[in-house]
Amino acid sequence: MKFEDLITEINGFGRFQKMILCISFVGRFTIPCHFLLSNFIAAVPSHHCDISFLDAEGIFGNLSREQKLTVSIPAQDDGTPASCHMFSYPQFHLLTNSSSSAELPVVQCQNGWEYDNSTFISTLATQWDLVCDNKGLNKAVTTIFFVGVMFGAAFFGGMSDRFGRKPMLLVSFISGMAFTLASIFSSSFIMFAVLRFFSGFTITGIVIVSTVLNVEWVDIQHRRLVCIIDSMAWAVGSTSLSLIAFCIRDWRWLTVAVTSPLLLSTILWWWVPESARWLIANGKAEKAHYYLHKCAVMNCKEEVISRIKPEALSIIVTDGGKKNYSYLDLVRTPKMRRLALLTGTIWFCVATMTYGISLNITGFGLNMYLTQFVYGAIEVPSKLMVYYLLEKIGRRKTEAGAQLLAGISLMINIFIPKDQWVGRTVVAVLGKGFAVAAFCTIVLYSSELYPTVLRQNGMGYNSFLGRLGVSVAPLVLLLDSFWGHFSQTILCSVALIASLVAWQLPETRDRCLPETIEDVEGPGKNLFKGQDKLEDEEKTRMNEHTDEH
Repeated sequence: MKFEDLITEINGFGRFQKMILCISFVGRFTIPCHFLLSNFIAAVPSHHCDISFLDAEGIFGNLSREQKLTVSIPAQDDGTPASCHMFSYPQFHLLTNSSSSAELPVVQCQNGWEYDNSTFISTLATQWDLVCDNKGLNKAVTTIFFVGVMFGAAFFGGMSDRFGRKPMLLVSFISGMAFTLASIFSSSFIMFAVLRFFSGFTITGIVIVSTVLNVEWVDIQHRRLVCIIDSMAWAVGSTSLSLIAFCIRDWRWLTVAVTSPLLLSTILWWWVPESARWLIANGKAEKAHYYLHKCAVMNCKEEVISRIKPEALSIIVTDGGKKNYSYLDLVRTPKMRRLALLTGTIWFCVATMTYGISLNITGFGLNMYLTQFVYGAIEVPSKLMVYYLLEKIGRRKTEAGAQLLAGISLMINIFIPKDQWVGRTVVAVLGKGFAVAAFCTIVLYSSELYPTVLRQNGMGYNSFLGRLGVSVAPLVLLLDSFWGHFSQTILCSVALIASLVAWQLPETRDRCLPETIEDVEGPGKNLFKGQDKLEDEEKTRMNEHTDEH
């Protein structure tokens, strides 16, 4: 008996599986909030040089606020005060002469800056004056966080394959909450950057561990449904972030608010089961039988598991759990090496494109809270579309098609004038929807392609490359300072590349999850060749089994 058959017999999507989904939903809710948090905590409000020192000068006592700005700070083309410069000395003649101030001598701000507090009470920019010459540090915050996420994905992927899904999930919950809350007490930007790195490093374990855990506990028929439900946590979190940020304008309290669900997740962790697949693959049949029994009891299928002895479970995995696997096993054999190359390329490209769009909420002229809300809301119909397409046309066509349409959307935005912000925003939202569809699909797709003994390592490796792409995304947006469409051109290119690569992957619709490397490499079970023949043989065996009973 295969593990898939056993899961189906004890109800592959019963109360037990729904409990796991609900628990993981709470923890995953906070992930998109943290991934997009820098849109708000690193925002740069309107600012100009601090001229409060003029209030101490008696000669300026009779001047109004506007007059003080006029004589102290040069005006920009739109009439607003310059952000980074002030006159080297007061220009009183500007009060009576409207001549241009372009030729007047200016210096950099000498006494700090004054910020517009109408939108934000406090941000990282106002906390540590990350403006003008230091404005790049705001983007650096995002990159530093995602570099932490990148290394955390590799760490938790390997550790959860070695020590199990459940214990590493708890480590991610507790350490992620600890480092994030510690960051709000930072006394310097460097201290904050270091703690933000470790926040990303630890919190990423939640998403890669819970994704695999959910897939490994359900049957074939419900894998795509579980993937969509699981990913809806991202849509809910992304949409809710705009509402939470709108109500909480201080960066410290906003950080606390989006981290608080992890406290509930830590409590609910006690009800999270270990992956029975992982336990069997690692020679822990007794423990696997214990969790399978709990699943059968909760799903009212106790009679099924009662006739299966723990020692009988070990035959499901051919190597009996005698080998410890590592990331090196992803490249030791030719088919695994090709699989790792293809999926890694797609993860890098789709992550760069998706977050290149998501982190650009101020680039289209709309209110940033509204843009964030729309970006989050579009994920719901996008993922419902994915649920339908995964069954109708399969994983490969859905992934390649979503990438292609996202690339076309980005290409269209290159040719829309920047003053037509409504049209640009509509096209960007469509592009975000297709990008989310591609991301949602590749997560499920990858978990189905890798064997159980290497699935968490494979997901950790892919997540590492994906987070590398996310780390690059803020830097890609900075390229617009050289040419206004530079970032859009790059994002369009990576989307089209990912679409071509996706066509090289095998289809996994309605197929059993591979358990060992031999299931991928073996001549009779090669994922990359003879797929139709294998599917026909599988159906024939199932029909013969049905006739016997």
